[in-house]
Amino acid sequence: MDIVLYCLLSLVAGVFIGRYLLRKLLKNQEIAAQGKVKKILKDAENNAEILKKNKLLEAKEKFLQLKTEHEQHVNTKNNSLNQREISIKQKEQSINQKIDNLNRKEQDVDEQRKVLEKQLDLNRVKQEEVEQLKLQHITKLEAIAGLAAEEAKNELVNSLREEARTQAMVQIKDIVDEAKLTASKEAKKVVIQTIQRTATESAIENTVSIFNIDNDEIKGRVIGREGRNIRALEAATGVEIIVDDTPEAIILSGFDPVRREIARLALHRLVTDGRIHPARIEEVVAKTRKQIEDEIVEIGERTIIDLGIHGLHPELIRMVGRMRYRSSYGQNLLQHSREVANFCATMAAELGLNVKMAKRAGLLHDIGKVPEDNPELPHAILGMQLAEKYKEHPDVCNAIGAHHDEIEMTSLISPIVQACDAISGARPGARREVVESYIKRLKELEELALSYPGVEKTFAIQAGRELRVVVESERVSDAQAEILAADISNRIQTEMTYPGQIKVTVIRETRSVSFAK
Repeated sequence: MDIVLYCLLSLVAGVFIGRYLLRKLLKNQEIAAQGKVKKILKDAENNAEILKKNKLLEAKEKFLQLKTEHEQHVNTKNNSLNQREISIKQKEQSINQKIDNLNRKEQDVDEQRKVLEKQLDLNRVKQEEVEQLKLQHITKLEAIAGLAAEEAKNELVNSLREEARTQAMVQIKDIVDEAKLTASKEAKKVVIQTIQRTATESAIENTVSIFNIDNDEIKGRVIGREGRNIRALEAATGVEIIVDDTPEAIILSGFDPVRREIARLALHRLVTDGRIHPARIEEVVAKTRKQIEDEIVEIGERTIIDLGIHGLHPELIRMVGRMRYRSSYGQNLLQHSREVANFCATMAAELGLNVKMAKRAGLLHDIGKVPEDNPELPHAILGMQLAEKYKEHPDVCNAIGAHHDEIEMTSLISPIVQACDAISGARPGARREVVESYIKRLKELEELALSYPGVEKTFAIQAGRELRVVVESERVSDAQAEILAADISNRIQTEMTYPGQIKVTVIRETRSVSFAK
């Protein structure tokens, strides 16, 4: 028990002693912390005082610098103002001198004016004296001649006028005759030189519509089981495939030459590859169509590069390429347009006109035959509208629209394009149509219109593109003329076969004649 009690007392004593020592330690730390805080505050006050002094010094230096710059700026302004003031004073002195000179000149002019007025007064007096002498002289002459001066003057003027008119008429007639003779001779010379200087092919390439095969066994593979291959090919290309008894040949029938060419190339690939079934046919036709479209653009670009034509719209370039697959009376349209472009360039050079514009108009003159979306318009008018749409020059547009006399010619290039178009189409071997059948078709057109009552004359012009009907004004009225034009057009559509379209023009003319006896 004594030991336990001793331990408890020792423990209590240790606790009191520990608390005492802890309080003393904490008090010492508190005293030390307060000392540190006072030191930090003192240091901060010292630093703040130093920073304040430094900022004041910097502000004073900045103020001095700004003051110096301001004084320099003010001095510069003052110097500039002084110089301007000196310049103004100099100009003022110069102006004063000029004013003095003008005043002196004005005085001199006044003196000269007074002298001239005196001279004019003297001249006026002398002129009056001369007029009086002239009147006296005329009076004496009238008394001698027995005619008044005005009558004699009129007779002389009339005689001179008649003589001059006669001589002028003779000279005008000689000049007109010489101009007609020279113009005809020069026109023939230009046309002959144009034809001689242009090399063309006598056989024109046409679009192919017959596919040749090695043997007739391939026909069965093309037809396929129950005709599924040929049906798939016709549906994919839009061309009718005719497999008949013709040996080693398959006929491709279609209105669009581009479709026929796509069908021909696709059929060639299928036959060469050997795999012919509907899925393969659709794949090959799609690839071939893409190839043809790329080839059309390439042909158009190569054509304009060969002809040296620049700045053509991409859509017009594509249409030029599509000309490769168009034909007119068996003549390839692209080859014909290239010929016309070269003809126009040669003829324009001979006449001293714009060669590049003439060549451009010659290439694009039949561009209206390529689109199929507006077949009712004449190809010349449609081509002119396309050229206007793609911002071609007005002279080029007029040449395209007027090369078949659809509109009035307003530029010198238009008759050149018309003449060169006729040269290219009329040369031997250019077109397939036989002359006899062509003449027969024109006669049938004229006879058809002559069969109507009241028709006096008929003329088939523009290579059969227009039929002009002259009627008797006593038998046919204006309203009946319109009905007659519609009847003739309908009958031509139902009874005749012809390329393009035919314009029917009914002409009714009334003439009133009277004789003065």
